[in-house]
Amino acid sequence: MDRHESFWIGTSDSPSFPTLDHDVQVDVAVVGAGIVGAMAATFLKQAGKTVAVIEAARVLQGVTGHTTAKVTSLHTLIYDDLINRFGEDKARLYAESNQAAIGIIAQLCEERGLECELTETSAYTYTVKDDYVAKIEQEVTAAQRLGLPAGYHDEVALPYPVKAAVGFAKQLEFHPRKFLAPLLSAIPGDGSHVFEGARVIDIEEGSPCRVSTRGGHTVTADDVVVATNIPIINKGLFFARAEPSRGYALAMDVPEERVPDGMFINVGAPTHSVRRAPFGDRTVLILAGEGHHTGEGGNHREHWDRLEAWARKDLGATEVAYRWSTQDYYSLDRVPFIGRMTPGASHLYTATGFSAWGMTNGVVAGRLLADLVTDTPNAWAELYDPNRINVKSLPSFVRKGGHDAKRLVGDRLKSGFDADQPNAVAAGAGAVFDVNGDKVAVHRDDEGALHAVSATCTHLGCIVSWNDAERSWDCPCHGSRFSATGAVLQGPAATPLEPREI
Repeated sequence: MDRHESFWIGTSDSPSFPTLDHDVQVDVAVVGAGIVGAMAATFLKQAGKTVAVIEAARVLQGVTGHTTAKVTSLHTLIYDDLINRFGEDKARLYAESNQAAIGIIAQLCEERGLECELTETSAYTYTVKDDYVAKIEQEVTAAQRLGLPAGYHDEVALPYPVKAAVGFAKQLEFHPRKFLAPLLSAIPGDGSHVFEGARVIDIEEGSPCRVSTRGGHTVTADDVVVATNIPIINKGLFFARAEPSRGYALAMDVPEERVPDGMFINVGAPTHSVRRAPFGDRTVLILAGEGHHTGEGGNHREHWDRLEAWARKDLGATEVAYRWSTQDYYSLDRVPFIGRMTPGASHLYTATGFSAWGMTNGVVAGRLLADLVTDTPNAWAELYDPNRINVKSLPSFVRKGGHDAKRLVGDRLKSGFDADQPNAVAAGAGAVFDVNGDKVAVHRDDEGALHAVSATCTHLGCIVSWNDAERSWDCPCHGSRFSATGAVLQGPAATPLEPREI
């Protein structure tokens, strides 16, 4: 069996919630039903607020449903860098908040009796190259200074030698959907709601705020939390301060005696992440990596092929059970943005830029956002403030701005294929063409029918490119993704690609 589906979605039941078919009024509207939305809504309802969680598609089937589900405060090599960028006090806040998230997950599992395959284990960041040994040593020193459960290792439980590793004890593995689905199911009632199939197209801050959906119905609320991986409105310009990245994942069988004890990720490129997961009466390995900037990366299928080849060669993995891909946004200063969307926004909040470490950062976000909405003091707020300025990250900001400008202007000037060539597009393929001066994205489905839509991203006008692995149109500037027929898959775009005649 080789299913093109997330392992977590394929091995858990999907709770169902009604669509939004009438106007609703609550204390807090939460846009997005991933880990941030679920955790924020849980804490807000505990605090006595009525909430409405509004999901564009199905709950827990977005980025949260496509994670590797490592519950750890070991985020590759980050703490030495954070000390240099922010100082030791703020680096310690990052460490303490992510360690706190591990405890929050364990506490919720115990209090609510959640059966989510929660397992204590150790996490390791390792290198097989001499070039990174000094960086590993520096990370161990930095992490220990910050009070983290860090140790230095010159060997780990992998079937190949490593040069050095930093390890964190007492970290967790779990099944994210089995953890979060019961929390979402507990939200409805007493004036609170969870809605599916309700795509938000506009958010107006005011007294009250108004959240408008494509179906024509509105949620009014005192406060709004935007928890959509990247905000679907442009306030705060987060699309310019975080880089979109596609990553690839496999669930593969491996002989039981070769299952490594722990969670692992290497330093350097290509990245390879490893953890185990129960699957019926056996154990599989969850493997991830081979990432690239969204909308780029060449033949996307080759990333899976390389990941699979590595797993077979170095880990002794055999058959592929599931394959999927995911999208992450990397904050340019490596710290997520969690809090008020802009300096003047007193009722509009967001969380984004988790840099592929959304399980602990998502819990941190849920806790912090709930505290901000309820005016509860939280020591983490200043570190994660979305409106912070970090001068040491300005070179990254300039680099990203240059990249986006080059794609925005250069792709418009680039010559496409002749207008009569769309007929040559093979079944399952897609390409962008010049048609009467217009950039048109053309896909041929498996039945042979052609589908043509505008190739201009509805967010800020960059030209999309074809993703052959997911059969989607992906924006190389800010990471918006659209189906083969133009429907929005992921923001920041909120409007579909317009149909075109060819």
